[in-house]
Amino acid sequence: MMLEGKVVVAQGGGPTAVINQSLVGVVLESRKFNQITKVYGAINGVSGIINEDFLDLTQETTHNLEQVAITPSSALFSTREKPDEAYCKEIFHVFKAHDVRYFFYIGGNDSADTVRIVNQQAEQSDYEFRAIHIPKTIDNDLLMNDHTPGYGSAARFVAQAFIGLNLDNRALPGVHIGVVMGRNAGFLTAASSIAGKYPDDGPHLIYLPERPFIMDNFLHDVNETYQKYGRCLIAVSEGIQDENGIPIITKLINQEIDAHGNMQLSGTGALGDLLTQQIKQKLNIQRVRSDTLGYLQRSFMGCVSDVDQHEAREVGEKAAQFAIWHNIDGSITINRTGDYSVDYKMAPLLEVAAKTKLMPDNFINERGNNVTEAFRYYLNPLLGSNMPTASMLRAPLASKILKR
Repeated sequence: MMLEGKVVVAQGGGPTAVINQSLVGVVLESRKFNQITKVYGAINGVSGIINEDFLDLTQETTHNLEQVAITPSSALFSTREKPDEAYCKEIFHVFKAHDVRYFFYIGGNDSADTVRIVNQQAEQSDYEFRAIHIPKTIDNDLLMNDHTPGYGSAARFVAQAFIGLNLDNRALPGVHIGVVMGRNAGFLTAASSIAGKYPDDGPHLIYLPERPFIMDNFLHDVNETYQKYGRCLIAVSEGIQDENGIPIITKLINQEIDAHGNMQLSGTGALGDLLTQQIKQKLNIQRVRSDTLGYLQRSFMGCVSDVDQHEAREVGEKAAQFAIWHNIDGSITINRTGDYSVDYKMAPLLEVAAKTKLMPDNFINERGNNVTEAFRYYLNPLLGSNMPTASMLRAPLASKILKR
């Protein structure tokens, strides 16, 4: 059956460096089909749908769409609103009024849940409708996906940032802590491991939310590393938790809660400050510094992975093809098929919506303070081509003349 009507595409949650590739993939692919009467872009995600704030992307030039595709962040802007049943009923009401038959929502697991609820509304109303979730998140935490668009570019940023931190820490030794995004999953923090090239390179220690963070063990690891190398570079996920699953940062300050019920972990240097103080006080190391990478990780323009770009475009194109050609709903997934290649499939929305994928055990070392070679092997192709590396001098020391 050929389903005729309008397309609405929206972007939700945190932006990424390649999310607009998915947007443009949907728009350009949808415009090829005669049964598509208009392609609308909802401004500010689901709130734009409720308010009928639509851009008519049918009238956007292909050239400008291609320029937008290579621009980071969300061109349609975004939202942190988490729709409930009543909210989704309003969304569906707007869709019916505008004869929208295809809905594409680019986002994470909460966005997938929104798509699921709206799709249920259509089914209950016997309204012919196709709803597709398009994966996006720098956290890389969507189930059914080998990896997600946005992660490769953010991981490339983190890896390059730690290459620089390692060089700085080598030149002026001490302890340096880099705090990386990641609420429940440590994939992004783990990307810092790519910075290591030489045997004594950092990050020497990596702490992820998947393993309990015990302060005494942390201090022991730092002291041991410092005694061995005369310096210590540490990568820490902002979401590290104690043995009871309580985020370490919540022990410091009262945290804001967003619409999804999540505590605000980014946008503060509190975790780095806490760990810095503990090292200074307990280990008596004076040169201790910390940096919080913060929101720079999400939409940094200077180090976008070409692999990430290409895959983000393709998930948008495949979403349009699955919905319009094959007349099915679901969530697009990326599946690794070789070394290195991928294929795209459709997963049921229930298998992705509101669920979180964590780092597998074989990606984390036994002590829980670093990653394994299996993780590096997994990550390397996602970083894209021409990944920079740092080099050090290898010349021998000259003989001393003055004996002191």
